[in-house]
Amino acid sequence: MIQITPHQKLWLAIEPADFRKGIDGLAALCRQRFDENPFSSNLFVFTNRRRIAVKILSYDGQGFWLCAKRFSKGRLAWWPTNPAALYAISPTQLHILLYQGHPLEVKIPEDWKPIVTLPSIPQEGASLLL
Repeated sequence: MIQITPHQKLWLAIEPADFRKGIDGLAALCRQRFDENPFSSNLFVFTNRRRIAVKILSYDGQGFWLCAKRFSKGRLAWWPTNPAALYAISPTQLHILLYQGHPLEVKIPEDWKPIVTLPSIPQEGASLLL
């Protein structure tokens, strides 16, 4: 099963991909165009020219996963337009994007929160207040 974790790198391929390409074609695109290793645990997200579908390529250590989603209504509400070839997003932003939302307009809590230490309780002669 494909897993998406908060520490994983997720990359959006900014330029539209030819959706006739399968695993080998998209893995070659990762190597040649993006200079990224498709055998890493990174997820690579592609869209077609009309932005009515997405493909996600991932390697889990045993083989490649290629997931495809074609929207039954509408199209992607947002896709980055940067001069770079790849755009990094968080797992939460990917979920919003896959539901045709705009991940930059939604207030998302951080994936990791700092640990807050509690004040120490004196050992001797201290009473606990409830």
